[in-house]
Amino acid sequence: MKRRILSLLVLVVLSACASKKDILYMQDAIQQDNSKVNYESANIQPNDILKITVESTMPEAAIPYNKSTATGVQSQNLQVLQLDGYLVSTENTIKFPVLGDISTANKTTKELETEIKNQLTSGGHLTNPTVNIRLINAKVTILGEVNKPGTYSFTEQNITILQALGYAGDLTINGKREDILITREVDGVRKISHIDLTSASFMDSEFYFIKPNDNIIVNPNDTKVKTAGFVGNVGTILTIASLALSVTILLTR
Repeated sequence: MKRRILSLLVLVVLSACASKKDILYMQDAIQQDNSKVNYESANIQPNDILKITVESTMPEAAIPYNKSTATGVQSQNLQVLQLDGYLVSTENTIKFPVLGDISTANKTTKELETEIKNQLTSGGHLTNPTVNIRLINAKVTILGEVNKPGTYSFTEQNITILQALGYAGDLTINGKREDILITREVDGVRKISHIDLTSASFMDSEFYFIKPNDNIIVNPNDTKVKTAGFVGNVGTILTIASLALSVTILLTR
């Protein structure tokens, strides 16, 4: 009887443990050594906020084509910049000074820079202008088994899924590393992908680089799911099992 109880305890403990292959990242990373990195620029999407700066050899001539803050002073506060930025409409357009509505559909920020520059030049507005565009409300939402779930803003043009998870303090020990869920909306189409962080092959995926408004969901692993019911964790299991063993020993004396 005692042997049966001890065997049961061993099985309970082993079933609650995660193996090394479930925890380690990029276990075949050597296969990606010296591989080429393909950087991608995301297309501008509705509700993006753009900071657009137009410069010219004659600074005074470019003033009508630039937004200014209410105080007339260039602010470095991100929230103020967002309020003064160009909000992309659901029809994929922005209202630009003097030029009017400009389409952003299927354009990256670089392509929109070229579009505005061409319109300023061809329309005789400015001679050889310089146009700089930055997306200033890029964000990613990370939920589930991470240490700091939430929505995080970033200003870099390219960040990887590993960097995004770093913002959230990495996965907890209970995160399902072989099945990270990513949802993405591009030009009105929703895409869903499953990423396996235990294999370095995800570095070749189109989802390796995070795009603005991506959602990352880290589901609990099997160990967490098994202990998520009435018995909450391994410590509780061991306490109950120890109590049951003590009672059994007393009854069988």
